[in-house]
Amino acid sequence: MVLSGEDGGGDDVNIRPLVRTLAKGAGVAVGGVLSVTMVSSAAIAFFTHHKKDKFGSPSSSAMKNKNASPCSVCKEKGFYMCKLCEGGSTIEWSPLYDPVFINKCLCPTCDGHRVQRCLNCLGSGFVSTS
Repeated sequence: MVLSGEDGGGDDVNIRPLVRTLAKGAGVAVGGVLSVTMVSSAAIAFFTHHKKDKFGSPSSSAMKNKNASPCSVCKEKGFYMCKLCEGGSTIEWSPLYDPVFINKCLCPTCDGHRVQRCLNCLGSGFVSTS
């Protein structure tokens, strides 16, 4: 026995407003992702453009100084190969005197970047001679 209105057909559901709502939500999500991507890439481009003048460039503060000479240790680059790991980015370390196992660890001097900042010129590429 079927009561009126409880036949479970579901034929009177209109699917177009549901699809329209889903499409609007997807459009807002994609637009938000694209706008955040554009803003972040513009900010990165802006900050990296201004950061180029920090180390080793001719416009650094040591170059403007008349008493600055080129650093002979790093050859005016501001960086040289790490002396602890010798450019390998890892060191072999063991907490025991007579090790059974030797662990490879990230180099604590260069943090795995394989280069370290010149300690003679402090990364500027020029040494002030006074």
